[in-house]
Amino acid sequence: MTNDWKDDLREHRSRKDAYFKHDHHSPLPPDDRDTFDGLVYFPIDGSYRFELEVHEHTEKERVTVGTSPGGEQEYLRWGEFRFELDGVEVTIQAYRATVDDTRLWVPFRDETSGEATYGAGRYLDLEKERHYLGDDVWILDFNEAYNPTCAYSERYECPLPPTENWLKVAIEAGEKAYT
Repeated sequence: MTNDWKDDLREHRSRKDAYFKHDHHSPLPPDDRDTFDGLVYFPIDGSYRFELEVHEHTEKERVTVGTSPGGEQEYLRWGEFRFELDGVEVTIQAYRATVDDTRLWVPFRDETSGEATYGAGRYLDLEKERHYLGDDVWILDFNEAYNPTCAYSERYECPLPPTENWLKVAIEAGEKAYT
């Protein structure tokens, strides 16, 4: 394993901090930007980075997902990833917004939710150009886990991770809670 992915992740985090502090589209309320010193992350850890086959579901069931202010959104349950973490067998569902979408969305809660990380959960976005390795194998890197925009301001509506993605393990990787 090379460190290139780690350097790319550090660069992405640096760009995200600059966006949050300086861009007028930042999810941070304007008053918070003056004192913003950057987001806080767990140390980058290769043991939370997997190359896994997505076990695509034969039938793409429509799933209604609740949102932070009590609304609903629909997604297609596309497939699932299976892996072991700290001796625990984990299955996590991946979703798509539409049949034509090439991105996989992996929302989750874990044992750090509400403690070290945002209570409602975090997301992974798997982009075909960056994460797809071919033959149904994707990079599932929890070091890339991030908070939804509603973690920074109540003005955003965010889909909540379905209970089937409430993991019984601690994912000590990615973005920590915003304080």
